[in-house]
Amino acid sequence: MSRNAKINTLLLLLVAALAVLPLALGLGEGKEEPFAGADAQAEAAITELKPDYEPWFSPLYEPPSGEVESALFALQAALGAGVLAYYFGVRKGRRQGLAQAERQAADGRPADAQAIAARPVATAPEA
Repeated sequence: MSRNAKINTLLLLLVAALAVLPLALGLGEGKEEPFAGADAQAEAAITELKPDYEPWFSPLYEPPSGEVESALFALQAALGAGVLAYYFGVRKGRRQGLAQAERQAADGRPADAQAIAARPVATAPEA
């Protein structure tokens, strides 16, 4: 197993442990909403400390249900992952293309089709 494969396996196991351990250890027991988000916990703490608190702003869009809110969040996460994957893919492609061009230049070969087309064609000597 290569070094990269070992690192990837270790990272996958770590992610799995982060997902399973809170459930296995029962970290959410005794709470009404055991794994509520930070926004919900902050709202509960504020209303507990100061019940007459009025928010300064209201949301621009309030989803009709929790399912729609979750779907929009998942869509946002997927779009963000897509943008990051595209960026890293383009970056890797450019790096590989540059490395290939440098190898070809070191071998004395043209780096691309334009260079091949611009290279003079050898002809037979005239008699």
